[in-house]
Amino acid sequence: MTVFQLLMLGASAFFAFKIYEHIQTLTEPQNEDTISQSNDERRINSFSPFSPEALMQKADVAYEEKDFKKALALLNEANAKEADNAEILFKIAYILQSSGDDDEAIKYYKQALELDKENEFIHNAMASIYRKNGEFTSAKMHLHASLAIDDENPITYYNFGNLLVDMQHNEEAIVMYEKAIEINPDFDEAKEELAKLK
Repeated sequence: MTVFQLLMLGASAFFAFKIYEHIQTLTEPQNEDTISQSNDERRINSFSPFSPEALMQKADVAYEEKDFKKALALLNEANAKEADNAEILFKIAYILQSSGDDDEAIKYYKQALELDKENEFIHNAMASIYRKNGEFTSAKMHLHASLAIDDENPITYYNFGNLLVDMQHNEEAIVMYEKAIEINPDFDEAKEELAKLK
């Protein structure tokens, strides 16, 4: 698996768990007469017959088919229906990042992080953009935050190793790659990067 696939797998598992938690807190539907919605809520909800969760699933399919524009449109619609949903914001940011719009992606990642401060995947994604833009201090801060949340994630150590190589701290990078391989002995990308430094 590539790093991208591992990141997507981890993010999908995390968000599937969050959906499961949400479903467990749902209550019986209320009678239509007792529900009062503002005109804005009615307008947003009449946008599409699909729930935010269904829209996210459709967006995931579109993303897998490399139809980023459709995936983004579906996620924006889900965001309009359910504002302040960290999973939706994360996915919007991820698609924007995949499309090369890092500035816009960072805005959405920051919003998602405000709602879910303990999400290691958001920290990793932000660190990736900061590293790409040469903002090494910010990247390092987010990687430390990710490790504070889960110090057994090999992707974080791999990303940290890549950052340290960019910073020309090769000895520290070796330690990070070795830790990634220790956690996941089949991590081929980490092995390749480690071999370049030895």
